[in-house]
Amino acid sequence: MATDIRQLLDEGAARLHGRCSQPRREAEILLADALGRTRAYLLAHAEERIIDCDATDRYEAKLTRRAHGEPMAYLRGEKEFWSLPLRVGPEVLIPRPETERLVELALDLLPADKAQAVLDLGTGSGAIALALARERPLCQVLGSDISAEAVRLAEENALRVGLRNAEFRTGDWYEAAREQRFDLIVCNPPYVADDDPRIEADVRRFEPPGALFAGPDGLQALRKVIAKASRYLHAGGWLLVEHGDQQGAIVRELMSAAGLVAVRTARDLAGKERCSAARVSPGNTGSMNGGRPL
Repeated sequence: MATDIRQLLDEGAARLHGRCSQPRREAEILLADALGRTRAYLLAHAEERIIDCDATDRYEAKLTRRAHGEPMAYLRGEKEFWSLPLRVGPEVLIPRPETERLVELALDLLPADKAQAVLDLGTGSGAIALALARERPLCQVLGSDISAEAVRLAEENALRVGLRNAEFRTGDWYEAAREQRFDLIVCNPPYVADDDPRIEADVRRFEPPGALFAGPDGLQALRKVIAKASRYLHAGGWLLVEHGDQQGAIVRELMSAAGLVAVRTARDLAGKERCSAARVSPGNTGSMNGGRPL
């Protein structure tokens, strides 16, 4: 293996060619991580020779893993979501930029000047829960996940970004909520059909299947979440879910069948139906009396 920065990057980019869309950029990121430097430093010191054999070994190992399709987020152990630097690992789904649309819609339903109770089902790395906790500091946010490893990672992320109004519990969907009721339940569940051909092979290989796949039609988790939502919502409280771009109509039907009202669907930046919301009929009790429509 070469020992100066330019040659290390050249060889790394060559190894990643055909495996990713930006091989040179990814080689720079991996080498910068291995050396504890920035990409800017590498570009400014391209001729510098590297004598740290442990660093070049780390770089070599991560290049090999990346060339075999492992996601960059797992190699780096970090993924940014809503400007939060979150730790991630193979025990959780990598947060997607499109899920920030779910956060935007949730914020529209949470008044900034009220203390509200929020439940994030299937929290994974805690990305959604922590984004909401940061933007709505008066809110108390509970994130739940069936995976104890995911919950530990979410707790670590809460400490990492310094948010104390979010907590995390292990449980199967609503199990962690116990007898508590909420003003908003938000969920990005697994919603991919088991045999969906649109899912890339590397996603199937490396990301946790339980966070991606939900039965033959991709609706297994959504049915469970929607059917029980009213038991855990205050009168007037909202349920907001992310779903597949072809599932909007059936999700609306499921929400209506569960007795929820004000059912509506929002589109993503590509114009595809991506998130749906509905609420428990407002009554004389409950802490959420409204919220802006999607």
